[in-house]
Parts: sequence; C-alpha cells; structure tokens
Amino acid sequence: MSSQPQSTPKATSGWKVLLKRAWPTIRIVLSVALLWKATSGIDWHTLLDSEIQMQPWWFLGAGLTMLSAFICGGLRWGFLMRKVGFQGSLKNYVALYFAGGLINQGLPSTLGGDSYRAITATHMNISGVLTEKTTLDKELHQSVDLEHATPKLRLSFSMVFVDRLLGLAGNNLLGGIGLILGGATLAVWGQDLGYVVTSIMIFAILIASLVLAWRPTSQFLQKILAKMQMGDALPGIQFAFSWPMNIAQAIFAIVIHALTILTLLFCLKAYGVDAPIESLMIGLPALSLLLMLPISISGWGLREATLSSVLALWGINPSITVLASISYGAITILAVLPGAFVLLKRK
Repeated sequence: MSSQPQSTPKATSGWKVLLKRAWPTIRIVLSVALLWKATSGIDWHTLLDSEIQMQPWWFLGAGLTMLSAFICGGLRWGFLMRKVGFQGSLKNYVALYFAGGLINQGLPSTLGGDSYRAITATHMNISGVLTEKTTLDKELHQSVDLEHATPKLRLSFSMVFVDRLLGLAGNNLLGGIGLILGGATLAVWGQDLGYVVTSIMIFAILIASLVLAWRPTSQFLQKILAKMQMGDALPGIQFAFSWPMNIAQAIFAIVIHALTILTLLFCLKAYGVDAPIESLMIGLPALSLLLMLPISISGWGLREATLSSVLALWGINPSITVLASISYGAITILAVLPGAFVLLKRK
C-alpha cells in the first residue's frame, strides 16, 4: 500500500527532469518548423526575378536603431541597479545588458540572459571588476533558487523584474496606440481594443503611483519587501513607478520599443517596401507578447510567421516580410555581439 504513493512522485519528478532536458531541443525543432512554414510559401525564383529595389544602406540604419535600443535598455537597468545600492558604473551595466541579450539570442547556457546579468551584477564592484569568481561560476552553473538566495541576489533579480515590467508597459502602450491608429484594418473591433489596452495601461500606471504616494500603502509594501528580504528594493520601485518619474519611464520605454520598430521598418525599406508605421506598431508589440511563451529560440520562426500574417493585412508581400524579418533577426544578433567581449572576458 505504501509503495504506490512513493512511486508517483518519483515518476513525476522523472518526467519533469526529462522534459527539462528535452525542452531546448523541442524549442529548436519548433523554431525550425515555424521558419520552414513561413518560408515554404515563397517562390524564390519569382521573387528574385521581380523588380525588388534593394537599398542596402537601410540595413546600416537598422543596425544603429537596434544598437540604440539595447544601449537605452541597459541604461535604464543600470539606473535601477544604482538606485537600490549597487555601485557598478552605467557603462558596465550596459555591457552586462548586451551579454544577457547575446545569451537570449540562443547562446548555449544553463541560464537565461536575464539571470546571467542579475547574478553577475551582484559580483561587480565600482571599478567593474568581478569579485568572488569561484562563487560566481558556481551560481552561473546551477539553477536559481530565489527562495534560498542571498538578499543581495534577490535584490538584483527584483530590479531585472522591474526593468522587464517597464519594458512590458512600453510595449503595451505602443501596441495600444498602434491599434488606435490602424486597428480598423486589423478588425472591426481593432480600434476599440486599442483604446481599452491604452486605458488599462494608463490606469495601472496611475494605481502604482497612488500606492507609492500614499503613506499607508507604501509602508505596507515596504513590510512585504522586508519579509521577502528585499527591503532595499523600494527606491528602485519608486524610481520606476512613482509620480512623476513614471511618466518619464513610460515615455522612455515607448522610445526603446519605437527604436525596434524603426529597425524592422528600415529592414523593409531595404527591400523597397514602405510599410505603414501603424502596422508595425501592431505587429511587433503583439509579437513581443507571443515571445513571452518559450516555444522558439529567440523568436525565430514565430517572428516570421506572425509578421507575415499581420502585415499582409496592409497589402505587404508576405515573402518580403519574411526576408525583412530574417534580416531583423540577423541585425539583432549583430547588435548584441559586443556582449561576447563581456562573456569572453569572464572566461
């Protein structure tokens, strides 16, 4: 009677381990399958014989806008880290941001890019030198258990989380504005959805600022953070969501996502296509939400399939969209290559 209850947890645990080991391979297979699906409908001979007005200089502009987006993202995270007491320079935080971005592009690693920069930042001194390298290597080669992590590591992860929340807010606001401008092309209810999304985001920003401004709720939040051993996180949260800084943060987040939209726009222009900006303001934010599901490697395949379907509503050739999307992915990889210097330096 006692053997049956004991075997079930072992079997469940075994399946979890198996799935965890197989998941990277599954993601690669899904990415390849989605990419094949997106490119299978392209008549390459017809496309090459068509009069595509290639303008390669637009790729340079695309690279500059994507590079600027990563620099701005790294600066935002750096300011958050410094607000909660970490002493690294903004330059070093930007460098770590690039390293995390490179890992997120599919570089083999036991940790994601966000975890890498959160862990590494806790071992960086004011001069940018990594300390306790043995401990750092150990933390980077094992699963992160925040329940038993040090307060310093929890604090670092909390600022990565806040940074991601700001990015999500900017993404949703830009997507909502895009739906207001061009949602009628997407669906009858598209414009109404844009007003709903934008209103929800503005309401959430206002609620967060009220919580931080009203002393009882602010003190209650501080108690919760103290129980989670993250009492020093409140200055960073205030820097992100308190009034009037939250307005500046929202605008800055929108600017970062607008830079990535310009990157895709320039990739399309490189192939001679003038896409309506509102179509990209809808397509890329929607794609960013889909990429929160870990079903592909850095969005490959999913990006091409999604964008070709969305932009087709504005009469853009899906084949050109796929080529531009592949170029967008390649430019993203090139933009984060400076992160390789950080990774190689640690080695």
